[in-house]
Amino acid sequence: MEFNEHIYARFEHLKEICRMHWDEPALSRLDEAFRFVHNAIGDQKFQTGEHILTHSLDVAAIIAGEIGLEPNSVITGMLHNIMYAGLERKVLREEIEHHFGQSIFNILEGMAKINALGTDTVELHAENYRNLLIALAGDVRVILIKTADRLQVMRNLDVYAPDARRRLVVETSHLYAPLAHRLGLYAVNSELQDLCLKYQNSEGYKYIIARLKETETERENFVAEFVKPLEKKLQEKDFRFSMKARTKSIFSIWNKMQKQKVSFDEVMDLFAIRVILDSKPENEKTDCWTVYSIVTDQYQANPERMRDWITIPKSNGYESLHATVMGPQGRWVEVQIRTRRMDDVAEKGLAAHWKYKGGKASSGFDGWLAGIREILENPELNVVDFIDHFRMDIYRDEIFAFTPKGDLKKMPAGSTILDFAYEIHSHLGDKCVGGMVNGKKVTLKYKLKNGDQVSIETSNNQKPKMDWLDFLITSKAKNRVRASLNEEKKILAAQGREILIRKFKNWKMELNDEVIRKILKKYEFKLAIDFYCELASGKINPLEVKALLAEKPEEENARSRMEELLPSKTLQEFTFDGGDDYLVIDNNLKNINHKLARCCNPVFGDPVFGFVTISDGIKIHRNNCPNAPQMKERFPYRIIKAKWKDTISPGAFLTTLHISGVDEAGIVTDVSHIIAKDTGAKLRSINIDSNRGKFEGVLKLSVYNIDHLEFLIHKMKKVKGVVSVTRGET
Repeated sequence: MEFNEHIYARFEHLKEICRMHWDEPALSRLDEAFRFVHNAIGDQKFQTGEHILTHSLDVAAIIAGEIGLEPNSVITGMLHNIMYAGLERKVLREEIEHHFGQSIFNILEGMAKINALGTDTVELHAENYRNLLIALAGDVRVILIKTADRLQVMRNLDVYAPDARRRLVVETSHLYAPLAHRLGLYAVNSELQDLCLKYQNSEGYKYIIARLKETETERENFVAEFVKPLEKKLQEKDFRFSMKARTKSIFSIWNKMQKQKVSFDEVMDLFAIRVILDSKPENEKTDCWTVYSIVTDQYQANPERMRDWITIPKSNGYESLHATVMGPQGRWVEVQIRTRRMDDVAEKGLAAHWKYKGGKASSGFDGWLAGIREILENPELNVVDFIDHFRMDIYRDEIFAFTPKGDLKKMPAGSTILDFAYEIHSHLGDKCVGGMVNGKKVTLKYKLKNGDQVSIETSNNQKPKMDWLDFLITSKAKNRVRASLNEEKKILAAQGREILIRKFKNWKMELNDEVIRKILKKYEFKLAIDFYCELASGKINPLEVKALLAEKPEEENARSRMEELLPSKTLQEFTFDGGDDYLVIDNNLKNINHKLARCCNPVFGDPVFGFVTISDGIKIHRNNCPNAPQMKERFPYRIIKAKWKDTISPGAFLTTLHISGVDEAGIVTDVSHIIAKDTGAKLRSINIDSNRGKFEGVLKLSVYNIDHLEFLIHKMKKVKGVVSVTRGET
């Protein structure tokens, strides 16, 4: 009778947890599951002496309350021992599927597989064991329920024999604690680590417990003194909030002492003050940053230790804003600022994202489970990518920065310090020359980060510049700069018009409205002032305008065009033909003022043209060069007619061939032989890729002229297995 009272009390505790989020049909299924498991197991015990049903109900309570899973998972947790080998009557598969469905049976079967997994070498191959465990599980809920099961076991480890205790601790530290961390189950992970330390190093564990107890009153007094002025200011701002001090986990303190070789008293962040806000979803980020400003206004902040996990959460889903400030008695204190939702996520992990997304929708939970599996199977996966689908992230494109007085400014992501200056005042932006961010000097282009403390530096000699528009982000700043530049633009446009008038006079051409209309249409300008500015700033060459307006630019011979583009001394070094109509190209290219273009690699005999570059002489292109249409469209006045010089002396011209066909044995040897022996060409490089009996290759080689190249292609096409040989563009 006493056992039943104990069991029913435990079940009522479980139902109280579930009532907060479950509907009546789900609670009825929970009642049915309890009756079923109670009838199947009764008061039977494990070998340790622990009642099996007590363990099952405790696991279900952890799944519901501390991890926050949906009804099927909680019911499975309560049922997870009905297939236990030590039971007097083993429950059959048909019974489970009849009462609870195939899905729950599959989860139970997955747990049975994991229970049968030997873990003798888990310390040596922890990651492999975790992967195997995931593979055996099938349904991801198996991992979550097993984690809850292990937490209950670790809480009651004293009832186990020493050998079993050691095995369970090793498994937990290498398998279940890391999996809990990967899932973002912060509280579960911390408790599992603490319990492992308790049994692995009982002296160290007891020492930390004792020291925490000794310093408890001191910490409480310090916290009370610290939070008093903050509570007052937050209440004045009408925030709804709670504040508490969260002591670092025992394992974390011990781990820090060992890694940093410090004593308990030297652990600086022994505890943190947590501010938890009751914020509406759309106000979460703004509220957190406003509180950050209040905290850092009240206490001196250490900017280098500010941590922004709101904009970019940690890989396990953790969201919070941390400020390290100098509190009373000259002690550094970490203040953690977060909303109720963020705190729930930090404690319960990814399951809480599902809950806040709307936990009653099975499709939403199924999507969450699929994402969990992906995270478990890919340790390197950024969990934030997954969380984005399940959290109310409405502020990803904003950042928050502060004036020297602590005023909060919300800015678009990517905003510069110049945007910030204009946000404060237009005149401040006009005179801005840079500033200080967190005490360090920065330029106008510095991109603000969340939490930056910004002060602006100005100069009376500064004025807005055209290139500011290239890096400004906010519309307010851009509009102000454009307005400030309007007068300067008029002056620049006047200079451009003067340049054009002078050029037209030299060319003995008439500048009228029809000419201006034609120019604006060509360059797609709506206003003449825009064209004149481009001309004055050098972005448009006056010769481009002349080429556009010339009646028959194609009749202009090569010499006259080059006279306009090149210095007279350079012009003397070129050879022309046919009454100066063509530039003559020597096949040996001894003339350093013209070069073969690498984009198309012309060969002696190819139809070609010359293109006058700004700083690299004349480039010779094939008429069918892939860049030819663009050059002729954009720079017609730089195009020069050209032809090859008649000669019988051979040259060496680099070209590219693409070859493909059937992957025959010795085909590379055959192709190489034809190139070197049969045709006399020189092979510069060869790259052959073979796949499924076919091959493709790229050959770079030197030939004498176009006839030589065509002969080579003809010979290569006759090689057995070769299907195609074509000339490349480069």
